[in-house]
Amino acid sequence: MGEPVSEMCDHLIKAVNVMMDAESSQIYRLEALKFCEEFKEKCPFCVPCGLQLADKAQTAVVRHFGLQILEHVIKFRWNNMPQQEKVQLKNCAMGLLSSGTYPILEEESHIKDVLARIIVEMIKREWPQHWPDMLKEMEALTSIGEAQTELVMMILLRLAEDVITFQTLPAQRRRDIQQTLTQNMESIFSFLLTILQLHVDEYRRSVLDAKAHCRVGVAALNTLAGYIDWVALAHLTNDNCRLLEMLCLLLSETELQLEAAECLLIAISRKGKLDDRKPLMVLFDDVAMHYILSAAQSADGRHYIFLKRLCQVLCSLGSQLCFLVVSLSALSLITFIYLLYSFLAFTTHPSQFLRSSTQITWGTLFRHEILSKDPVIIQMMIKYFRATMTNLVKTGFPSRNDSPSCEYSRHDFDSDEDFNSFFNSFRAQQGEAVRNACRVVPLEGFQIAAEWLQYQISTPIDIGTTGCRSCFLTMAEGLCSILSPSAVQWDAMTFFTESVVGQIFKNVEVEKLPVDQGIELLQAVLNYNTQDPLILSCVLTNLSSLFPFVTHRPHFLPQVLYKLFASITFEVVEESKAPRTRAVKNVRRHACSSIIKMSRDYPWFILPCFDILYNQVKKLFSNEALLTQMEKCALIEALVLISNQFKDYTKQKAFLEELMATVAARWTSDEMRVLLEPALFLAFVGADQLMAEGTDHTTGINRSRLSFCVYTILGVVKRARWPADLEEAKAGGFVTGYTPSGAPIYRNPCTPQVLALLPNLLALIRTHNNLFLPENMCRLSETFSRAYEVIEVERKVVLGLTQPVLDIYDSPVYKTHLERMQGFFCTLYDNCYHILGNAGLSLHQDFYTIEGLAEQIVGSALISLDNVPDHRLRPMLHILLSYWPIREYYDSLLCPLLGPLFVYMLQVRAHTSLLEDEDEACEENQVTQEMLEEQLVRLVTREVLDLLTSTPGSVTELSLPLQDIYMTLLTISFTSLSWKDTSNCHRTASMVCWTLLRQVVGGNLLPEAVTWFYASVLKGLQMHGQHEVCNSALTQLALIIYDNLRPRYMELRSVMTQIPSINLEALDQYDQRLLEPSSAQKVGEKKRKDQFKKLIAGTVGKDLGQQFKKEVHIRNLPSLFKKPKLEKRDIVEPSETGSLAALFSPTQEDI
Repeated sequence: MGEPVSEMCDHLIKAVNVMMDAESSQIYRLEALKFCEEFKEKCPFCVPCGLQLADKAQTAVVRHFGLQILEHVIKFRWNNMPQQEKVQLKNCAMGLLSSGTYPILEEESHIKDVLARIIVEMIKREWPQHWPDMLKEMEALTSIGEAQTELVMMILLRLAEDVITFQTLPAQRRRDIQQTLTQNMESIFSFLLTILQLHVDEYRRSVLDAKAHCRVGVAALNTLAGYIDWVALAHLTNDNCRLLEMLCLLLSETELQLEAAECLLIAISRKGKLDDRKPLMVLFDDVAMHYILSAAQSADGRHYIFLKRLCQVLCSLGSQLCFLVVSLSALSLITFIYLLYSFLAFTTHPSQFLRSSTQITWGTLFRHEILSKDPVIIQMMIKYFRATMTNLVKTGFPSRNDSPSCEYSRHDFDSDEDFNSFFNSFRAQQGEAVRNACRVVPLEGFQIAAEWLQYQISTPIDIGTTGCRSCFLTMAEGLCSILSPSAVQWDAMTFFTESVVGQIFKNVEVEKLPVDQGIELLQAVLNYNTQDPLILSCVLTNLSSLFPFVTHRPHFLPQVLYKLFASITFEVVEESKAPRTRAVKNVRRHACSSIIKMSRDYPWFILPCFDILYNQVKKLFSNEALLTQMEKCALIEALVLISNQFKDYTKQKAFLEELMATVAARWTSDEMRVLLEPALFLAFVGADQLMAEGTDHTTGINRSRLSFCVYTILGVVKRARWPADLEEAKAGGFVTGYTPSGAPIYRNPCTPQVLALLPNLLALIRTHNNLFLPENMCRLSETFSRAYEVIEVERKVVLGLTQPVLDIYDSPVYKTHLERMQGFFCTLYDNCYHILGNAGLSLHQDFYTIEGLAEQIVGSALISLDNVPDHRLRPMLHILLSYWPIREYYDSLLCPLLGPLFVYMLQVRAHTSLLEDEDEACEENQVTQEMLEEQLVRLVTREVLDLLTSTPGSVTELSLPLQDIYMTLLTISFTSLSWKDTSNCHRTASMVCWTLLRQVVGGNLLPEAVTWFYASVLKGLQMHGQHEVCNSALTQLALIIYDNLRPRYMELRSVMTQIPSINLEALDQYDQRLLEPSSAQKVGEKKRKDQFKKLIAGTVGKDLGQQFKKEVHIRNLPSLFKKPKLEKRDIVEPSETGSLAALFSPTQEDI
């Protein structure tokens, strides 16, 4: 065999060199790869060739390939090898470990890795049953040298990873190996610690071999890290916590400190029972804490990764402290103070990542029932507030150099967008910690916030010298950019103040509230004037935060309202024709939102100023171009919210009539006949006209007025309500009667106005749906041919693309005619459905009892669905159908809506499923469009199934009498199990399918229907079975259906027999137990589920990455840990310890 082996080795060496040569052509490289793969699969003398190629005399790439051959043999041929060849291969492999490698510092890491894999693959197949001395042989290898010791460490680590972490073995083999490891864990840990101690000592003593011993020390620590996570906690604390002591000492060793910190972090982060974790308190000992804190102080920027690990160690210590401490007397006060100051040091470190790492621990300490009351913690809360004042300032962008944090950010973040996303999360964590601290020291927190606010008001605005790409225009105008020093300082202060003030009113008694100081701050804010939109936005937030103080000094209310109204019409440059920047738009929107919030939360307080508010709104509305439609709607909503405090039906109804008079006149005028015809409507809004950019669109005023009408109707129907108190409602004339069950029937004061406007609203919805018909699509001009497409913002949201974050506030928002038209159609469509949805909530029976309402909605909202794009269906599903009518109107209203909708959805998904199977080469834009369309279909179907999963009981109630709707619903639910959407599959399988099917199993289902339902579940397993969550839900669903329907439908067995590789004998046994439970041996529920899971295992599909992977088969060995079966006997039968009665009889010893 020697000559053929040598000849084959020569060929293999040439092939490997061709594959690894950068200058080889692709054809030669593929041929060489094919030759090598065929050799591994077919050649009868792989082992001798592999051993010859693995010889030290060969190059590293050849040796690596030789070792790969041996690994391949063990993984795929081991089961068929004679025992003698297995022993020979094992001995050769051990020989390679002992003498087949170069010294530790010279050997390549990938050679060591594959050698460790070879040994572990044999261990997984033979230990402990056929290789009982494996651990002793590994220990013996460590006496040869450092290279062998490192390899043994790598073998033990990989074994733990394969068995425990990745679980790449069959269950029985994994159980055998894990239990054997557990039984020997005491000796394994002792061995690992001895190796670590020995080589650390040698590392400290020797000079020439220091690097070699250091390498072994690193390997030992890495191996320990693989075991610390799962072994019994007792092993970590044995021998007076020797392991933890060694790890703390190693924190001072520069070359070993990172790995030691990793091990310490894993150990401290362990969960478990309180008693098991108590020994970890040794780490709060003065000595241990000294080493940890000394390491933190000595680490510098060059050891940044170690510093991050050490920070995590301290934070985990803090979390364990909160869990373990029952009494403060158990802690050393000095150590506790040192620990807190170390947290504070990391909280004030220039690295934003290190700062953020401490936040959860601070929050836990501030919430702790015992620790939060300690004077030391209370003092630390004040220091934390001061540190937060710095940390809330958004600095440290990796692309900039204006802060010490920037250098660290370049290590932690790939881009400014990543940093911005991180910082938003970091800020939210700080807000939570501040609020927790304010529950304990609210007045101290308020004092700091007040000082900071006063300081910002008195400090001149600094716009900075540099900005982001679009900042130069704003800076030239003397305005802040989003990254200007003053902007980030105001932003940070505003967030802090908002977090603090909100807790004052929750945690301080009314008598002790700092009302005078709060009003003083409010006056300072009211008197502060600025034309900078970013600063003004912060001012408005502070105004909203401090507004609760106004309830104690009502005479300040008019000043607050005037300040807000001035901001609603804010402009940087008066009468400028240039588009407003986003910052200016945000100020105006912010002011509107503040008025709505105040009107919602304090309507009783604002009611005396209602006339002032109403007159101011009339004044603003007199100039049609002064406010946008959304701003007008916000003011209308505020007025309606306050009018709810009239608590007088007649008075509120008269006010709403007056408020809506202009809108009602326009909406019902002859001009609005354009809402009835698509052609007239397109002409009215100008979508059929050619427009050049830079020219005014004469029909823009029509769109504006139309939007205002819809906005107004929405604002009124959403906000108008009757009093919550029944007695007040009766006194105000809002109660018209009572239901048979005694519940009051209310009337809404906006009902007459809304019902009068409803016909044209439904006409607009119908016309909007008809716009997508081909004959109307062609009416669009070339300028607006894409007017119905997804707007850019929504497109990015659907595709999961990030929005730009740094320069969106500073540049004017120039919109093309097309973008304006897209926004108009999108907003109008959404608002129409919002009105319909809110009408049910607001008007109740006055809306639900409209004659022919269901037919009107079907004839408008559900018309021409075949042509309506998916992104238009989403608001209809989400908004309209999310508002379920009360139960008595299910059959008359909801069923007529759901019937055609579900039939349509079933057709859409059937069509889409065909498209999903197509595979064509497409251009990038086409691929993106297809991705968008597929994702939209997925989102639309989720909306439908959200509808079902949110109230599945209600669906069954309304649908059972209506067979057509019910069967369509069942069809959608079971078909959706195999759609390419794992989230939908899991929810439907676990919450919908059986809930619906259970209602009809008692009826006369056709056998074809039953087999289709069951086959649909199996098809879902084929599509999604590789995902554990889906597999569990689908398997449970299949089990329930089979157990409930198999006794009545023999056809289910024929479905089961078609499953690939099914064990028919096992199927017969399962059926026998199911059909004849009395005669069959009883089986536990878990065992029965496992049996069924094995029966249908052949249906479980594989993901693409696993479909062409060669399977590794590891045979089970005779189990070492079989539990002895207990003999069954009568429990009261006398035994060696006596009878059952004797156990409860008193004895002399018990007395």
